[in-house]
Amino acid sequence: MVDRNTVRRGYDELIGAYDAERAEDDRGKAILDDFFDSIETPARILDVGCGPGVPVLRRLSAEATALGFDLSREQLNLAAANVPEAVHLQGEMTSVPLRDDTCDAITAFHSLIHVPLEDHGTVIDEFARVLRPGGRVLLSEGPEEWCGTNPDWLERGVEMQWNIAGVDATRDQLRDAGFTITDEWGTDGTFADNDERWIFIAATLEA
Repeated sequence: MVDRNTVRRGYDELIGAYDAERAEDDRGKAILDDFFDSIETPARILDVGCGPGVPVLRRLSAEATALGFDLSREQLNLAAANVPEAVHLQGEMTSVPLRDDTCDAITAFHSLIHVPLEDHGTVIDEFARVLRPGGRVLLSEGPEEWCGTNPDWLERGVEMQWNIAGVDATRDQLRDAGFTITDEWGTDGTFADNDERWIFIAATLEA
């Protein structure tokens, strides 16, 4: 099971290294563009697991009210430096510090995968709670269930942990929370010298 403190410490200690790696990973750019084209502006959009704010918060802030949300204080500090016009919030995804029906859209790139498997449904329920009816969510998920840890992630001597539910389980959790899945994209590539495959899922909260 994922230990949240391990994940938080890992991202706190990976300042600079993670930012540099993600800057080279542009596989989600076209997907993000398609997703934002489906949202009416002006909009209030929450980026869950925003990390250093690149590329999502920086892309959002040009067209919407952007809110960055992350477990790691150090990553949020970097996001505040990179995208000072956004609002930056710290906390856990199982308890988003926003009122009901607050957001028009949510993005969650490579963040749900750091939550214990038994809490994935709770996180998606939180997404439904803070979205207005008709609001949109875009998240990434692995094709299959996989849980693992790396004691030397990004070759920085930092431990990182993952609980990937798999796309079938995530589709079910979205539907159970009242979402209708509208689009899916698959990407293949390399991150930190490892082959990766991700499924991006877009869904709309039923009115």
